[in-house]
Formats: sequence, structure tokens, C-alpha cells
Amino acid sequence: MHTDKAHSVLNTYLHVKDDGRTDPIPASESFWEQLAGGAYPHLDQGRLMSAFAFSEPWSVWERHPAGEELVMLLSGAATVVLEESGTERTVQLSDTGAYVLVPPNVWHTVRTSVPTTMLFLTPGAGTEHRPVQG
Repeated sequence: MHTDKAHSVLNTYLHVKDDGRTDPIPASESFWEQLAGGAYPHLDQGRLMSAFAFSEPWSVWERHPAGEELVMLLSGAATVVLEESGTERTVQLSDTGAYVLVPPNVWHTVRTSVPTTMLFLTPGAGTEHRPVQG
């Protein structure tokens, strides 16, 4: 991946390995389904850098037992919702570059109603998902 060509994290994710090296991971429509099905066991080590553009609230909560997740706003505005001890806490992200560190094992989701792009640096091992209710 060390070339003179620029890359976009919106279509090529980056696996940041524990040894400090990186590997590109092509982002595809089926990536997350394949990941959940065990197609990328090497991603359980290190962190996955990814980015998404969206304009609606997420339909799921997620949590990462392997470590903190960096959630950074690139454009738009969003509310990161953290569920801790049965209580929801919100963090508003409205400035480019604003971020929150989601602690390990904390359920979280993102809400927005405007076009938003966010960057994530995620410890993937053991990640769990559950649907947002109502």
C-alpha cells in the first residue's frame, strides 16, 4: 500500500496491526457480513480504521470488549449515545475532528439526521451488536 497514490478510508479500510504495520482492507457491500461470518480472523488483533457516511440513526448498538474505540467526526454532526449501568449518556460531536473514546464493553450507538461522515478506530475482537429498540 506504500505508493504515490492517495487512498480513501471510505473505500479501503486499514488494519493497524499490533506490530505497528498496516494492511489495506477493501471496503465492500458484503464486508461487515463477511466479518461477522469469520472471514477475517486476523482482524481480531490490532485495530480496524474505517469511515462511513450516513444520514440516519444507526439501527444497532455495539460494544467492543477488546479495548477503547475512537469515534471521530469528519463532517456533519452526530450524537454518540453510551449506555453505562442502564443509563444513557450522550456526547455531541459538531466540530470537524471532534471525537469521543468509547470505553471497552460499553454499548454505544450514533444518532444523526444530517449527512455525516465519521472515522472509527476499532478493536474488533469479540464485538457484539444488538438492535436499537423503537
